[in-house]
Amino acid sequence: MLKAENVTVRYGGHTVVDGVSFELMEGQWLMLAGPNGAGKSTLVEALSGGVPYTGRVWLEGKEIRSFKPAQLARKMGVLAQKNAVGYAYSVEEVVAMGRYAHASGFLRARDEGGRDQVERALALTGLTQLRHASVLTLSGGELQRMFLAQVFAQDPQILILDEPANHLDLVYQKHIFSLIQEWQKQPGRAVISVVHDLSLARRYGSHAVLLHQGRCMSRGAIRDVLTRECLQRVYDMDVYQWMREMLGQWA
Repeated sequence: MLKAENVTVRYGGHTVVDGVSFELMEGQWLMLAGPNGAGKSTLVEALSGGVPYTGRVWLEGKEIRSFKPAQLARKMGVLAQKNAVGYAYSVEEVVAMGRYAHASGFLRARDEGGRDQVERALALTGLTQLRHASVLTLSGGELQRMFLAQVFAQDPQILILDEPANHLDLVYQKHIFSLIQEWQKQPGRAVISVVHDLSLARRYGSHAVLLHQGRCMSRGAIRDVLTRECLQRVYDMDVYQWMREMLGQWA
């Protein structure tokens, strides 16, 4: 579905992402893992057109730069790490904004099937009862579910998520990742997400790219990438032993 070839992002003389290549196939959930400063979020921004890059990114065999914004939005949905709303829109209004790329006609008013997509997105994220609430009254977890509903309503084929459960408590982490997992099970879909929590990556990911200082250290099936040896090289510590010690407190 998506193929990245030698993607490189530079800011001045500093290389943040250095020649990263990978492929995303239908049905996969690809985790971008690695320590702070590894280039994970910058890589996501490059894939979604947020920052300039060298190299090539192919979407369904077509170079991604050749897509018009509305065409790309029908195929790829992006949930950024930080979202903000400064106006008192209702939850339903914000979720419906995800349908803009599908609208057509004068002032883009017609959107066949859009209402059904919004209704499904609200139901899937448990926001139907909050549809008329002002976004200014929502908790952090409700806001994140609302923005996830917005990309669900967009009905893309690929979701790109930058720390989708960032700053959420355990209940909402489980809820958000379970929602994404259910969405991803539908035919013709795939997910790329940035994660810091390696336990979440192992639990939900099918494949992974392990980054360190902007470079790809390992890529492939999740259990072949997040090995004791690979993680030791990247984190400069025995991650496996540390995880066992932490979990041992609950035995």
